[in-house]
Amino acid sequence: MKRVMFVCKKNSARSQMAEGFAKTFGAGAINVTSSGLEASQINPGAIAAMNAVGIDITNQVSKPLSDFKPDDFDIVISLCGCGVNLPTEWVLREVFEDWQLDDPAEQPESFPRVRDEVKERVVKLIATLTSTSADQPAG
Repeated sequence: MKRVMFVCKKNSARSQMAEGFAKTFGAGAINVTSSGLEASQINPGAIAAMNAVGIDITNQVSKPLSDFKPDDFDIVISLCGCGVNLPTEWVLREVFEDWQLDDPAEQPESFPRVRDEVKERVVKLIATLTSTSADQPAG
């Protein structure tokens, strides 16, 4: 099972939404968590945007990236363009992507649009990971 880390600057909105979608759509197929270059609080706008599509992220917690080890993850996804600020060992995982999505905290009216962009990318990521792992011979 692939281990996925979603990372963002503060782990308050985009990475939290990605974690919520990945836990929902990737249950049983991937292990997922999220973190930030620094920890903060989950943005109420992110909680509301996810509730609007039936996903409750109120029990998720903002966590600093420093609490984790890169070797514990196969895939690292930056959602904010912060990949340039990540320690090298995080960028050199099996898969590293930097999605560079807008920060909805700066424009709260953009939460639904950013949420939908996050969902679309997470669904594609899970489809890629599950089709790739299905092609692998049994261990």
